[in-house]
Amino acid sequence: MQVSLAAAYQLYVDGEFVGGAGDMRDGNFRLDIVHTHPLMRTATAGQTSLIALRILYRYSRPHQVVGNLRFGMVAGEAGALRWRHSDLIQGSLSYALPNLVWFGAVGVIGLVILGLFFNDRSRPELLILSIACVSVAGLFVTLFLVDTLANIPVAVGICGFWVFAVATSLTQIWFPFAAARRSMPILFWILYLLRAWSFPLRMCSPFLSPSHVLWLLGILDSWQLTRIGTVGEILSYSAAFVAFWPYWRIPRRMIAIAATCMVWGATMMVYFTGQPLFGRRFFDVMDPLQAFVEICASVMLLALLFRDQQRAGRERAELVGEMQAAQEIQRMLVQPSVDSMPGTRIEVAFHPMREVGGDFYSCRKLSDNRQRILLGDVSGKGAAAAMTTAVLLGAAQERDDDSPAALLEHLNQVLSKMRLGGFATCLCAELSAAGRLTIANAGHLSPYLDGAEVPVNAGLPLGIDATVEYEESQFLLHAGSRLTFLSDGVVEARNAHGELFGFDRTAAISSQSAEAIAQAAQVFGQEDDITVLTLTFASAEVLHA
Repeated sequence: MQVSLAAAYQLYVDGEFVGGAGDMRDGNFRLDIVHTHPLMRTATAGQTSLIALRILYRYSRPHQVVGNLRFGMVAGEAGALRWRHSDLIQGSLSYALPNLVWFGAVGVIGLVILGLFFNDRSRPELLILSIACVSVAGLFVTLFLVDTLANIPVAVGICGFWVFAVATSLTQIWFPFAAARRSMPILFWILYLLRAWSFPLRMCSPFLSPSHVLWLLGILDSWQLTRIGTVGEILSYSAAFVAFWPYWRIPRRMIAIAATCMVWGATMMVYFTGQPLFGRRFFDVMDPLQAFVEICASVMLLALLFRDQQRAGRERAELVGEMQAAQEIQRMLVQPSVDSMPGTRIEVAFHPMREVGGDFYSCRKLSDNRQRILLGDVSGKGAAAAMTTAVLLGAAQERDDDSPAALLEHLNQVLSKMRLGGFATCLCAELSAAGRLTIANAGHLSPYLDGAEVPVNAGLPLGIDATVEYEESQFLLHAGSRLTFLSDGVVEARNAHGELFGFDRTAAISSQSAEAIAQAAQVFGQEDDITVLTLTFASAEVLHA
């Protein structure tokens, strides 16, 4: 006796147990639902037998779980039943295998697109398209296992199908908006929920009791809810037509991508519109067409996205070259060799957050045996900040006769006239051979003298008010005194727990070398450009002695 049944059951002949399949405690079974049970009986002329099945259903519509293979019982010789079993599988292969090949190709294309994404993670549309392709391939791999009576638990088949369905339904709606560099409107999130709200519930069905599953699926399969899902499914595929609107503003390089997405979306709208109208016969025609369109769309999108990626790669390479040139210019501007007067030893550590940064410094030996130190921080990061630092350092040249306050006022006027909208903190210090230190400050961090913060007046940063005047503070250094100047990248370093490096830690290590201070902030968690400059003073008399 050969039984085809998508349920757990026990077979009896004349009250005698013959065999069964599945688990009679919870109704779960395996997808190889065609089983042959030997009947050890001797047939006698005129004798009748009573055949009975004890069945535990857990699915209201078993054919939705196992495709078109419906309930059947056939009696015959073992050899003939084996042929029948093989014939059932071969009949399923006639339409399951072509779909597997077609959509398997879509999945392979999705893996190639995924490789492109890992090569350029700044393009989320690549990831979304790869998930869409791999997921639709996963759907048809699952259906192939069902149609060919694979020996796997029904729970694996159901969960796999609906997991891929969730991913496919979302990514196919999301991709056109991602390709158009637009966020998905709330309306399409609503359409997605109308389409896919039941998917997670169906995914849970293998883990509920049979009575709860039948109750749940009875509700989910009701006519009204099924139609709501179908409407949401059809309308959601209009995403491509909405994502690229208005069409006359589509960039030329995006026209082919937009047209491909629209053809894909139109095909899917026709596919799901015909589903409730024509049934399985419509699927037999549309499945190959859908697969053909998806393969063509995937290949074309792959080629177009690869072309765009190559263009982006060339632009990125040009930008890297420009940034390297800017980095070289900044390195020349920040003086790799320090110009110091006799009686001083100066060390500098300069660590931009990016290729180029907004920190700048200058160390110059002036006439009358004076040492000038200029250190600042431009708001912002990257090339724009680096250009501003170049302007300020250039403006500070040939201003040897200016006092620290006069130099800051000049730099403030230069930056204000540029009208860049940003600002810069800056500190200028001059040291005489006798140890007299003069400091003017434009909103920068105060320096540290022998481990203690120097009390200086902090004026407005440069570029805020062109008429501001800066005050000067004077101190007398002794032989062996150590000054430490630094940018806010040190105190604003932040660890993984969100804790700032802070002023206390900075003060505690302010007597160390410039590189040691910078490395301590880097190890703690660099979040901004870091510049540290230390000056150790030994008067000229002490130095010559």
